[in-house]
Amino acid sequence: MRWWKVLGLAGAAGVAATGVVIVQAERKRRAYTPDQVRERLHARLDEQAAQAPAAPSLEPVTAPRSPISLGLIVIRERARQVKRSIAARRR
Repeated sequence: MRWWKVLGLAGAAGVAATGVVIVQAERKRRAYTPDQVRERLHARLDEQAAQAPAAPSLEPVTAPRSPISLGLIVIRERARQVKRSIAARRR
């Protein structure tokens, strides 16, 4: 049997196993009655309220920039510089 056939069979088995896991999770999720879901959501809300700080801060929350977004900012600035230099040469 060729290696690509084995790889294809392994992929098909992986897809089938993933489908089984998803179906089982969906069945568990649908097994709850609406009242049970509501109770669980209220319990989670109460837990969150207990952990929340007393007074909300008024300062905006800023997420730290990832290295990828910083790289994109550098590339964007460099592109602007190149555009300006091309426009200056055309004048």
